[in-house]
Amino acid sequence: MKKNREQYLAEEKVRLTAMSLYESQAFSEGCRFIAGLDEAGRGPLAGPVAAAAVILPPGFFLPGVNDSKKITGPVRAELSVAIKQQALAWAVGFVFPPYIDEINILNATRRAMSAAVRELQVKPDLLLIDALKINDIAIRQQSIIKGDSLSISIACASILAKVERDAAMQVYDRLYPGYGFARHKGYATREHLEALTRLGPSPIHRRSFEPVKSMVGENKIGLQPGLF
Repeated sequence: MKKNREQYLAEEKVRLTAMSLYESQAFSEGCRFIAGLDEAGRGPLAGPVAAAAVILPPGFFLPGVNDSKKITGPVRAELSVAIKQQALAWAVGFVFPPYIDEINILNATRRAMSAAVRELQVKPDLLLIDALKINDIAIRQQSIIKGDSLSISIACASILAKVERDAAMQVYDRLYPGYGFARHKGYATREHLEALTRLGPSPIHRRSFEPVKSMVGENKIGLQPGLF
């Protein structure tokens, strides 16, 4: 067992060193504080979009860190706690359904990222962002396609964003029972679509997303009390 653990840690060291190349390059260029950014919740029919910003110390090593989509819920939760403990700074921004419907999901995602950066207690020199750029932040930025698999900072941000958004959906599940938000987190599962047909949209459904948009047009509005 000890040998297996040592082998696992050695393999993780190699993998995470490869995931730290963007950060290592930036540190070598004189950057002191590098923030990784990623989002969670662009695709669901309900709930907010969340974005996290994380500034890690040089040499950060946390076995198991990866793209949040490749990690189970319990492991994500454990890693989230460790990331928060070891990070130099972290923050999460949310944009909620009414504003998503007003400005569209892409702009809402950028707005959530911008909010997360502005909430950081340490001002970053560089932003490493998964596949996007933020228009209203005057900080050097680097957009990395599939960044949550290639940058350790972005991977950590993806974990925090996912865990924090999932926690929000647990709260919404209690506020709006019957939809199953705690299980599907607002994504278009069969359970969710059946609940939508039965109950109509809740106040946290995105009215610019189909099939919610069509249901609103047909006046199939849920009767539960509003949140916004």
